[in-house]
Amino acid sequence: MAVDADLDLNTLPLFLALVAAGSFTAAAEQLGCNKSKVSLGVKRLESHLGVALFTRTTRQVQLTQAGEQFLAGCAQLMDQLDELMSQVEADQHQLQGALRIAAPEDFAAQVVAPALVAFGEQHPQLQLELRTGDSVADMVREGIDLSLRLGWLKDSTLRASKLGQFEQWLVASPAYLKTHGTPKKPEDLADHAWITFTPLPAPLTWQFSKGKQTRQVKMHSRFRANTTAVTKQLLLAGAGLSVLTDSIAAPELASGQLVRVLPAWSLPRGGIYAVFPPGKHVPARVRGFVDFLKQRLAWAG
Repeated sequence: MAVDADLDLNTLPLFLALVAAGSFTAAAEQLGCNKSKVSLGVKRLESHLGVALFTRTTRQVQLTQAGEQFLAGCAQLMDQLDELMSQVEADQHQLQGALRIAAPEDFAAQVVAPALVAFGEQHPQLQLELRTGDSVADMVREGIDLSLRLGWLKDSTLRASKLGQFEQWLVASPAYLKTHGTPKKPEDLADHAWITFTPLPAPLTWQFSKGKQTRQVKMHSRFRANTTAVTKQLLLAGAGLSVLTDSIAAPELASGQLVRVLPAWSLPRGGIYAVFPPGKHVPARVRGFVDFLKQRLAWAG
């Protein structure tokens, strides 16, 4: 049964209730509305179809031949609608299809990958792909469903949701500090070798705070890197000082390969964002992973 685009679908429940109840009064009681609403709705449906669907008596109504035919078509349509709704409901709980996610390299390896494995165990019908890189991906051209970004979103046109935040830690290797000395205050950093993370808008200027005190320092760079992975390797090799996010620096801090410098002074916190492609619809599989990752980040924090 094809659905007429001009048909008022609100009249169909009134029609079906009248068939089931056998009278306008009983149908109205079943639907929790007044009798006139049922009567007017059925008349509107009959007027649209150009046929009488019921023969009416003072006590009951009966389907006409046209009404019987229409009821059979409605039953088929309602079965299809029930099947569609069941499928949509199932998709919410048993997500399917491909899910492509882009994230910065180290964050992807240390945070997103384990989360994706755990999410995949809950939803075995998903096909999962994780792409890495610190540069901003062209989500539409590359077929990305979700981009995870760290820092400060300056493009107000992006469709984004904040999942959490991170701290920035000033770090160096013990070997570098043994050779060059440990800075005692932010101003001391101007005399040290700095590893520049080039994707940042102002990678050599940093503002430190402690209570009500603030200090802005301009660094002098010897080494430059465009990924956090390379930045970390340069730090481990003793090339200088730099800044890593807390989650990325944590394993090396725990092992003693890196140490925090000036821990009493704080750097601005950044956000962890889920960025969606243009368009209003966000697939259930994307929403599901975003909620899952947000919970994991909250537990970790």
